[in-house]
Amino acid sequence: MENVLKNVLSALSDKNIKFSDLKKLILDLGFSERIKGSHHIFFKKSIAEIINLQSLKNGKAKAYQVRQVRNIIIKYELHKEEKNV
Repeated sequence: MENVLKNVLSALSDKNIKFSDLKKLILDLGFSERIKGSHHIFFKKSIAEIINLQSLKNGKAKAYQVRQVRNIIIKYELHKEEKNV
């Protein structure tokens, strides 16, 4: 998952992140998941924001959602937690 984390943080390939990889990264960062229809909703006790994802028909994550995930990872320094695990 370190490669996916690097890709998300690099902001160079937001349109090319697989939905399944992004979902796994979020779960690896300690988020819980709730699915309601096509919406995958992720939440974590220590994080104020929730993450709401939907995949594109080609199996990729939406670019704006990758940006939202990146912003939360950076804001809460979750990338530092991942390296300590």
